[in-house]
Amino acid sequence: MSNLKLFESKKIRSSWNEEEEKWYFSVVDIIEVLTDSPRPRKYWNALKTKLDEEGSELSHNMGQLKMEAEDGKMRMTDVADTEQIFRLIQSIPSPKAEPFKQWLAKVGYDRIEESQNPELSIDRAMENYMKLGYSKDWINQRLKSIEVRKELTDEWESRGVKKGQEFATLTDIITQAWSGKTVKQYKQHKNLKKENLRDNMTNLELVLNMLAEATTSEISKEKKPATLEENKKIAHQGGTISGNTRKEIEAKTGKKIVSSTNAEILQEKKEVKKLK
Repeated sequence: MSNLKLFESKKIRSSWNEEEEKWYFSVVDIIEVLTDSPRPRKYWNALKTKLDEEGSELSHNMGQLKMEAEDGKMRMTDVADTEQIFRLIQSIPSPKAEPFKQWLAKVGYDRIEESQNPELSIDRAMENYMKLGYSKDWINQRLKSIEVRKELTDEWESRGVKKGQEFATLTDIITQAWSGKTVKQYKQHKNLKKENLRDNMTNLELVLNMLAEATTSEISKEKKPATLEENKKIAHQGGTISGNTRKEIEAKTGKKIVSSTNAEILQEKKEVKKLK
């Protein structure tokens, strides 16, 4: 299970391993938040060399997992479990070291709580979005979109679609069919880099994206596609239905729905409303 965690409002890519019952975190993301380095990958490469020279096997014992990269694609990245991260912190001079250690301990404790009470994961997701400055209305919509997305990916998995590139391919087809843009084009339109596209959608964009994914899921359940090519056709059908809805709304309102508005602008609008 892949996820994003927040440390001082900064995102850290993470993945929960059900079999091992432990979190794995992106090393580059952790280096970035601890050092504020504009080039965390270069910092990590230099640190690995230093550790090797000192005879440390820490970097060699770390693994790699596919996580969403800046371009929206799933790419292999160095990851470390909590114990390895604690050891890594000792090699990084940072005033954030102690607060980060406390954060790591809390993330582990939160996971235990959430396994006993799944509703807590929803509460914490809402809390994280609130910290990032989103409105309650937007957060409710976003949480619903997560539920819809999970239903779709579960359906894909049941049809033999592989996580990673195949998921990304089908998502791209759905997105282009309803919005008129590929995921990459959509992110460029919103001036995004490694940020999550859905986290930067307006309420209406989220609604139409949900419609596209929910429709794709329902068609798939009925048609029961057996190959990736069949899944691609269904993805296009689901996205097209939502795309037609978008065009009808735009015709009635005279306004474009796919906008350049991103999270920063959404949060600024929230602050303006507060001042009023």
